[in-house]
Amino acid sequence: MKIAIFPGSFDPITTGHLDIVKRALPLFDKIIMAIGVNSVKKSLFSLEQRMEWLEFVFQNYEKVDVGTFEGLTVHYCDKVGAKYLIRGLRNGSDFDYEKTISQLNNIVGDDIETVFFISRPSYSHISSTIVKEIIRGKGDTSPFLPPEVKIDLNEI
Repeated sequence: MKIAIFPGSFDPITTGHLDIVKRALPLFDKIIMAIGVNSVKKSLFSLEQRMEWLEFVFQNYEKVDVGTFEGLTVHYCDKVGAKYLIRGLRNGSDFDYEKTISQLNNIVGDDIETVFFISRPSYSHISSTIVKEIIRGKGDTSPFLPPEVKIDLNEI
C-alpha cells in the first residue's frame, strides 16, 4: 500500500492545499493530512479547530485521513507505514528550502521520498501565512479557503 503524508500546520487549510491533495490522490492508496504540532510555532487556530476543518473538507475523500504528530515528520512516517511525503512548491524559494529538507528526510527517514507538486498559477500566491494576515485584518478570505472552512472574524 502506497501511503503518503502531507505534513503541515494547516493554519488554516487553503485552496492551494486542497488542490495538491486532489492532484496527489491518483498516485497513492492513502494520504494522511498530518498536522505537525510545534510548541515553538504560534498558531492562530487551535489544533482541534484545524483537525475539525481537515476532517470536514475531506469527509467525502475515502483515501484521505487526518492525523497529528510531534517531533520529526519521518518518525511519524515510520509510525504509520508511509514511504512518501507530499509537498507543494509555489516558487523557487520554496524549492530551495524543500529540496534540503527532502534530502535530510531521505537520509534520516530511511529512504522516505518526497513528491513535489508545483502550484498551479491560480494558487501560487496563496499561503497560510498570507491568509492569516488577511484574517487578522478582518478581510475576506473566501477566495483562499475551501468552502467548508468558515471563520468568524469577530472571534479573532
